[in-house]
Amino acid sequence: MAASTTPKSLPQGCTNLKLRQFMRRVAQFYDAEMAQVGLKTTQYSLLSYVDKLGPVRPGELAEGLKMDASTLTRNLRPLVDAGWVVVAAGEDARSRLVSLTPAGREKRAEAKRRWKVAQLGINRLLGEDQVVALHALIDASMDKLAPVAARGEGDE
Repeated sequence: MAASTTPKSLPQGCTNLKLRQFMRRVAQFYDAEMAQVGLKTTQYSLLSYVDKLGPVRPGELAEGLKMDASTLTRNLRPLVDAGWVVVAAGEDARSRLVSLTPAGREKRAEAKRRWKVAQLGINRLLGEDQVVALHALIDASMDKLAPVAARGEGDE
């Protein structure tokens, strides 16, 4: 009699759908914290990048954020209107530089505290070991998908 073997488990369902569902759930968690300081998570990320890189040319900022120039312009507008970011003349008449205002630095610091609350909450809900494993899986998967991104496939 031949030994029975359990068939290898195959992925079920659509990976894209599962990832999007997971991302929406995680984003809702972070969004709830950011809402307490009047920001969206995308705005906090933008403030953080400008703080880290600024003053920075819009093209370099868009590249760092992996977004196109028109999306960056649209996302910067509310931050400029709120007085948190300024887009000013650069070294010559054709160049522009994006930087945080003092109010923008204060808003980012306030939001950073809420971001930390969100991250600690995710760690608590999922378990720190699972979050570490999730980060490792995401990093390894991103490395494997890098050639696809280099060809320009799958860009949003």
